[in-house]
Amino acid sequence: MPHSFRPRQWGFLLALGLLSACTRPDSATPPVAVPAADSAARTAAPAAPPVAAGPVDCAHPFGLTDGAELTYQLLNEKNKPEGLQVLKVASITPHEAAKKAPAYTEVLLKSSLYDASNRLQRNDEYVYQCRQDTVFTDGRLLLDPGLLRSFRDRRFAFEPIHLPWPNQPTAGPLPGGKLTVQVSSPSVDIAQVVTSVSERKLSGPQSVTTPAGTFQCYKVESRYEYVTQARSDMARRSVKRVVDFYAPGVGIVRTEMRDADGEPDHVAELIKRTAGTAR
Repeated sequence: MPHSFRPRQWGFLLALGLLSACTRPDSATPPVAVPAADSAARTAAPAAPPVAAGPVDCAHPFGLTDGAELTYQLLNEKNKPEGLQVLKVASITPHEAAKKAPAYTEVLLKSSLYDASNRLQRNDEYVYQCRQDTVFTDGRLLLDPGLLRSFRDRRFAFEPIHLPWPNQPTAGPLPGGKLTVQVSSPSVDIAQVVTSVSERKLSGPQSVTTPAGTFQCYKVESRYEYVTQARSDMARRSVKRVVDFYAPGVGIVRTEMRDADGEPDHVAELIKRTAGTAR
């Protein structure tokens, strides 16, 4: 799930150390935004065959290969472009089974976030893991950075529970995920910021069309709850509904978020996928 820029919005699907310093290399060439299109057309029957996906196995989570690059367009509640997120595979590392732990593959992703004017806002790193035919996306992606904005110059300890995405999906419920951020100073705990993902339900497949092509996707509906608790008797809560469309051999293709009252919040969709080099 890619990042957004406003405090009231989520942190995604994909994109996303969450508080790292921004860099803006003079030689960097920003990506070009793709105009938004009517979302109704995104899930219409495809006019062309679906885009070929990468291998669906744990050696290549989401079909990713070394150097592969994913570009996401971030759209606001009016379906207008407000930025881009670019995820690039930095490394893919297989890990052998150890004792009772199964073998797994780890993918390190470099994330670059741009605003609506193509100005670089932040660089981050995230990790995907794949084991026993399931990809787990980094639980830190669940954070809405706006929730930590009022805790400037504090310490943050992250405790993520990663979100699972099966390579061979079947309709029905899916496990949730969670991110707990303990905010503290050198001498005292200040607050706890928790994002919980629950009520995940998978259905599909169905065709989803974005500027990157047409994909056979599975739909995952879920409930996101954000809680900031400074004291046991004082907490701020908000709830959003999220719909993710993902293709096992591609990854997240489109994410739609709505407020608790059903009003659109924002969207992230895949607009470009550049293949890397398979080992």
